[in-house]
Amino acid sequence: MISPVNNIVSAAWLHQQLSDAMLSASIVVLDASAFMPDVPRDPQQEFINIRIPTARFFDFNHQIAAPNTDLPHMLPSADLFTREVSKLGVNNTSHVVIYDSQGMFSAPRGWWMFKAMGHDNVSVLDGGLPAWLAAGYATQTGLPTVNTIGDFCAKYRSDWVIDADSLCQKLDDSHIQIIDARPTARFLATVKEPRVGLRSGHMPNAKSLPFGELLTDGHFLPVAKLKQKFDALSNNDQRLIFSCGSGVTACILALAAQVSGRDNVTVYDGSWTEWGANEKYPVVK
Repeated sequence: MISPVNNIVSAAWLHQQLSDAMLSASIVVLDASAFMPDVPRDPQQEFINIRIPTARFFDFNHQIAAPNTDLPHMLPSADLFTREVSKLGVNNTSHVVIYDSQGMFSAPRGWWMFKAMGHDNVSVLDGGLPAWLAAGYATQTGLPTVNTIGDFCAKYRSDWVIDADSLCQKLDDSHIQIIDARPTARFLATVKEPRVGLRSGHMPNAKSLPFGELLTDGHFLPVAKLKQKFDALSNNDQRLIFSCGSGVTACILALAAQVSGRDNVTVYDGSWTEWGANEKYPVVK
């Protein structure tokens, strides 16, 4: 079983690490806050207004994303990821700790990106910035200064990612289980998709696990309860493939699955934004 300590850390743990000059040297804190398209908030401005000390902004919506695609925040090439992450001062030996301003929403996307790029020493701050503030720990304002370029070198791992055509060929494969993180009403097509032009429904043989069912007040449920959620939908031998609206909340499920002991997890990066827009991919209502 994968130790949850490798993937999730508490605000108290991070505060202790940053308070120790020896320990903090190996920690790189990244704010990966992002919001749904219809939410009128600017994550980078909010980062400037208030952030965890030493944090840098991890912009997976624009800066650390594949260019020349109509799909939002797609995983970039290893070369682009290497270049942009090195600018944030990340080394191959760094322990990367990622958080977001909502507690547990977009930070897992950053975690998954690092995993897909071969960096296992990455954790998500459980409860995110709200947990840090609730504990009364110090914050900083303004843009941080990164004095050195890191030596990070991405090593792409294809088992963490799947594209639409590959997934379409596996819809009837009993060795995999597709799990959809969208709200139940969207999965069942009882409401329209928020993005214009997308069909409603879900992939054949997919199962529904809305990401909010894994959380309470921005924190993950206890490990035993997370395990129950995944055991109810799949068996331990299956490869779990996660999808959502655009590839963000699917990563919450991927992280929760790892925390609960499932190590064979994959994210469908294009998610419903891609699948629901293309008539060649089957949809069930």
